[in-house]
Amino acid sequence: MEQEGDIAEPRLVAETGLAARVASVVEASLMAAGFRLVRVKVTGEAGCTVQIMAERPDGQMSVEDCEAVSHLVSPLLDVEDPIGRPYRLEISSPGIDRPLVRRADFARWAGHQAKIELALPIAGRKRFNGVLIGVEGEEALLRRLDAREGEEAEVRLPLADIGEARLVLTDDLIRESLRRGKRALRQGQSDEMELDEAQTVPASQTAPRLHKPNGRAPERRYSKHRQ
Repeated sequence: MEQEGDIAEPRLVAETGLAARVASVVEASLMAAGFRLVRVKVTGEAGCTVQIMAERPDGQMSVEDCEAVSHLVSPLLDVEDPIGRPYRLEISSPGIDRPLVRRADFARWAGHQAKIELALPIAGRKRFNGVLIGVEGEEALLRRLDAREGEEAEVRLPLADIGEARLVLTDDLIRESLRRGKRALRQGQSDEMELDEAQTVPASQTAPRLHKPNGRAPERRYSKHRQ
């Protein structure tokens, strides 16, 4: 059986600017509540939107989990006020083509395609597209899909130099995500979880309670709250 990740495992990629300030406010409380911070983004959408992406250590995140995180972080952000102006708060799961932000992510999703961008180039290149092989020591192993004849297909990418990485949406990845979701349901997790897209729960800065526009269920990120 696949093991859950270490909830305290540090992320490889850290935010900067306003996003870093938000992350510093919420990360410890998320961990204490049984969640891991995946990513924080601050955009100019709808004036200002703060997106907090989180998950449980096994990589799952239900609608109810999004609601719980919204109730948890909203009062923290109200008190600390790291943004300093009105904003919309979105809580989301990582989604299928998820960011890879921890060492364990590269091992958990071995066998699936990923795009990786390094902060420092290797052999003159920063961007890599290929199939994850796993992790060895402090390096992620990737089999390049664009390797030319005579080039080494397998590359070793230092985890410390990864600037951004995410899975590529493929049929195999969708099937695997559904399989893991069904297993999570059998283990007693929410039967309302949807595995083919990220879920979002909007809230306002001035109203830390969960906000559902017009009384509808939480909207999906790819529609109204698309990045």
